[in-house]
Amino acid sequence: MSEEQNVGAQRTNFLQSLAYVTKVISVPVFAVLLAVLIGAIILFVSGASPIEAYSALIKGSFGDIDAFTRTLEKATPLVFSGLAVAFAFKAGLFNIGAQGQLLFGAIVAAFLGFAIDGLPAYIHAPLALLGGALAGALFAAIPGALKTYTGAHEVITTIMLNYVAINLTDYLADGPWKDASPGNVVARTPKIFDTAVIPDIGGFPVGFLIALLFALLIWWLLEHTTLGFEIRTVGQNPDAAEYSGVKVARTIILAMVISGFIAGIGGAVETQGVVGRYQPGFNVGLGFDGITIALLGKTNPFGVIPAAILIGAMEAGSSQMQFSADVAKEIVDVIQALILFFIAADIIIRWLLRIEEEEEGVKLTTGWG
Repeated sequence: MSEEQNVGAQRTNFLQSLAYVTKVISVPVFAVLLAVLIGAIILFVSGASPIEAYSALIKGSFGDIDAFTRTLEKATPLVFSGLAVAFAFKAGLFNIGAQGQLLFGAIVAAFLGFAIDGLPAYIHAPLALLGGALAGALFAAIPGALKTYTGAHEVITTIMLNYVAINLTDYLADGPWKDASPGNVVARTPKIFDTAVIPDIGGFPVGFLIALLFALLIWWLLEHTTLGFEIRTVGQNPDAAEYSGVKVARTIILAMVISGFIAGIGGAVETQGVVGRYQPGFNVGLGFDGITIALLGKTNPFGVIPAAILIGAMEAGSSQMQFSADVAKEIVDVIQALILFFIAADIIIRWLLRIEEEEEGVKLTTGWG
């Protein structure tokens, strides 16, 4: 092949890759824009200025260094919950239980943070982080085993186990692990020791760096390991995977365990890097937001990161929008719901953009059997 032909082939490959990337990101980007547009109409009808409201939202999330670090702080547990849901998707599993797994990770990390004293920070902080991750993994193993050995669908079991997690962690925070400090009347654990805290570096949350590292690790596991290949194969066609020698039952349980491990780390990072203790109500919705983030990121570990930053920015800037533009905070929830709607019902976006159906879309579940 001549040099000119080689250059031409490289240019063609580049243009094809660029066209593919554009096609992949066009649906989530347009879903966000459409949700923002409908949100603007709602703001206008309610008597508020959409321009003023969205300007306040951007200022509250990216207006200065403090706002930006607050956005990253909000986005950190969302990256983990999004990765947890996206990882389960790869195995054809719909892990709605990331919320419960995150809660268990958060409270176990809090327990290890306040119950153990005298350890150096380089041991205490990782120990609490690992404890939270294992708690989430063990809790996720339950629906994985139920699906494998009884046929119980993970959507049902994870939804029900969320209620178990919520009530059990509430009991622990208001019972045996309650903060016994004089004057405390609320349900919460004691503050964790400083040695268990995940610090900030110059105001930048270290937890976000851990989240980025995990996104890279999950991508590598899925794309460059035998286990990742088996998980993706089971997600695409479990019958074909079993015929080719993949142990489907083991792979399903392992996928749920890893998914719960990731969600548990998200809860631990929230406890050790943001709240400093476990308190019911501080972690509400983080696991459920992972569904939106995983779909918005097209279940790609790297796509989860900007999706989490977007949702984190909306959370961080909602207060500024509320006070500066006199807009109800629930408007942000409406916009998030619209994003999820347009991503889940992407046929609407594809019709508007005249995009043909992809050969391989996001498969939410392998069925009810």
